[in-house]
Amino acid sequence: MARVEGALLIRAPLEAVYDLAKRVEDFPRFMPDLERITVLERRAGVPSVTEWVGIVEGRRIRWVEDDAWDDARHRCEFRQREGDFERYEGTWAFTPEAGGTRTTIVVDFEFDIPLIGGLLSQLLRVKMKENLEKMLVALQGQLESAR
Repeated sequence: MARVEGALLIRAPLEAVYDLAKRVEDFPRFMPDLERITVLERRAGVPSVTEWVGIVEGRRIRWVEDDAWDDARHRCEFRQREGDFERYEGTWAFTPEAGGTRTTIVVDFEFDIPLIGGLLSQLLRVKMKENLEKMLVALQGQLESAR
């Protein structure tokens, strides 16, 4: 299993960052690596089961995940229910800091490609890390350009 992490200080209030992150169905409008996100189920008005379709190196990757948003702790724990990964799970965390909100994503994943080899496995880890960083920068752009 591989782990990738990304963090970024977004110069916006905690509630604004957290509220945008919970509107995952809006992500494809400003994140070009996402083809679509469909909310399959909501609990208390918040997406709780979502289907994601992303594009990595021209390849379409699809998964359905359970999302557990914790408004008191400003966190989300997610876990793939079905899809192209052998395993895909992680957390989003949102922490107030001087000047904004520290936004952190941690993803543990397994992607089983027969005969993948060490080199391709490392490439996939790099691509996943790049994807996390692009996601954080896209959120930052949406919130900081609105100010």
